[in-house]
Amino acid sequence: MKYYIIFGPPGAGKGTQSVLLAEKYSLTHISTGELLRKEIESKSELGLKVKAIIENGRLVDDATILEMLNKVVSEAQNGNKGYILDGYPRTIPQAEALDKILEAKGQKVTAVISLEIDEEVIFQRIAMRAQMEERKDDMDRATIENRIVQYHKKTEPLIAYYKESGRYYRVNGNKSIDENFKDICDIIDKIK
Repeated sequence: MKYYIIFGPPGAGKGTQSVLLAEKYSLTHISTGELLRKEIESKSELGLKVKAIIENGRLVDDATILEMLNKVVSEAQNGNKGYILDGYPRTIPQAEALDKILEAKGQKVTAVISLEIDEEVIFQRIAMRAQMEERKDDMDRATIENRIVQYHKKTEPLIAYYKESGRYYRVNGNKSIDENFKDICDIIDKIK
């Protein structure tokens, strides 16, 4: 079973690339953002809590995300050749927790693909996404700025974590969707 992580700041194109990769390689796309949005839509107690956290530009706690993620990777998926994780892990403790879950299944992360993107491109893409998808969490510049700060502070340390294991691959995320997809496929095809 293959486990790919797609990594990058808000607006880098993780979700778009994950959908394309899931289709091409018969992977199950796991978007923590989508898992959280579904929880919010359910209007459960957890969903209301998650909604407040996200709207304030903060990240949802590790235990909640890990519980949802473990449930998905534990379910049988017909024709599934692996998973592509979009938006998880975001911190070193999350990466370590993911490693433990996979080790218990006799598995490990296959590759981490990092979409690196200029900050001004982030704002342009998020503004476009906010209009197209009507995502309230993308409409406030201060919220977006906070998410970028959180990414630099909490998520960028994962680069060193995954580089040490030899599973880290960098992609220039400023390119078009098609160019990024080709670059990522080239990486996946080489490490199969």
